Amino acid sequence: MKSQIMLPHTKGKKSSATIPIAILSFLFGCILSTTIVLNFFITSPSFNSIENNYGMNSLPRRDVALSNTVVDGQQADSIISSSSLSSSLKNPFDGIKIIIAIAAFDFSQIPHLEEVLDAYQDLCVTGASKVDVVIHATVAYPVTLIDLLNSRLLPVCRDVFSVTIVLKPNSLRLHLVDCHRELFYEKIDDYDLFIYTEDDIRVTPKTVGAYLSETNNVQSMVGIERSSDFNVGIVRYEYNFPNNVVMDDKTRHATQNVTRVYWEHGFYPIFPKAMEQIETSELKESYVQMHNHHQGMFLATRFLLKAWKERSNCNFNVASNRPGMKGHESQPAMGTQRVWMSSQMLYSKKHCNVQQVLPVESFGTLTVLHLPNKNYRRVGHFRNRTFSDGTEVFDHGLAGSLLTAMTLHIETRRVMKQKPTTPYWGIRMVDEIGSRRKDRSALLERRMGEYQAYVDRGGIMSDEDMEKIELVEER
Repeated sequence: MKSQIMLPHTKGKKSSATIPIAILSFLFGCILSTTIVLNFFITSPSFNSIENNYGMNSLPRRDVALSNTVVDGQQADSIISSSSLSSSLKNPFDGIKIIIAIAAFDFSQIPHLEEVLDAYQDLCVTGASKVDVVIHATVAYPVTLIDLLNSRLLPVCRDVFSVTIVLKPNSLRLHLVDCHRELFYEKIDDYDLFIYTEDDIRVTPKTVGAYLSETNNVQSMVGIERSSDFNVGIVRYEYNFPNNVVMDDKTRHATQNVTRVYWEHGFYPIFPKAMEQIETSELKESYVQMHNHHQGMFLATRFLLKAWKERSNCNFNVASNRPGMKGHESQPAMGTQRVWMSSQMLYSKKHCNVQQVLPVESFGTLTVLHLPNKNYRRVGHFRNRTFSDGTEVFDHGLAGSLLTAMTLHIETRRVMKQKPTTPYWGIRMVDEIGSRRKDRSALLERRMGEYQAYVDRGGIMSDEDMEKIELVEER
């Protein structure tokens, strides 16, 4: 028996026309009721409170903008200013230009660098008008790896996001971390935000947005003139996975007590062994600093970089050698060169004397994942553990038992017809190694030649390229 829609009985003669009329009346009533209810909630204070609390269409707590601000008759370029904000401005990235410099000596941390690049590419869909990544390296990248990384670039970000690999002489060694200083000050008027980082720190748009928000807040609390005395900091974390088990389906319960750990900082008492209160009266209730200032990275606005260049005992634009211990100059007094360049020079009271600040209320937004997830094993109950002696053989499973990203990529390129892109818009590689014979090698010349041919073909690999799956430097 077919189901029927039962309508209320009406007096008089029944008509088939009553059914569609009733349905239309019912639908009209639903629309009218919904409109009334939505209008009530949207205009009510409670709805607006929910929007503010959960950051709908905005970062929580504050709106942020980059603007030009006049200080004592002079213009402060691209300082973050709360005076220019309007209630309609919600996106802290709207229109800003960002440059990121990454020190990546060789391929020893290539899995981490791939994740780092993916995280920075996320910035291209935040509203930023330009996001340029510069990787300082000493080893030329093979065409196969460049083509694989190109396949991860969003076409819609073509005019916003770019990656350039700048090759430097291998003789720089630990001083490869210095290269970002010259780059930043050479491009100081081209960008609003500058980020330097090692190649194993995952920085998300949330981190960058938090930095912009808190920098704006610090400026509003201490004033523009004093704001260059402070910089919003970063804290690195790892996950304390157990050392005595291999994680698989049968041991996944071992992660139930795994948590983030700040391995570089003291444990007890938290104040002052890990954290310290800030003496500045305007900030002491809302901000703290870490006892160990090392971050492995830093962020700075154009305004701050210009101010630090002129700051007494700072000269932040000049890449200096890390201080040595008195009488034992070969031993670092304030950390290695990378520690000095990323953090200690900036925050040391003997040098730049900039105050590191971290917000108490939203501390977690400025913590970043140290992707190797290994340094926590150096401390605590892992301290006496026996580490590698270089003689062990690593078991990566049977050869070919797992489908790798590179194998899949190459085979896809081989089977499917490739379409050239003219002009080429993928990852660029620039040779700045110089002409000294000892700095140049046959491998470098070959890879640069293969790269140029790849670009000339519009980003199309040759059959010879696809036969070479090179991820590490040839010996």
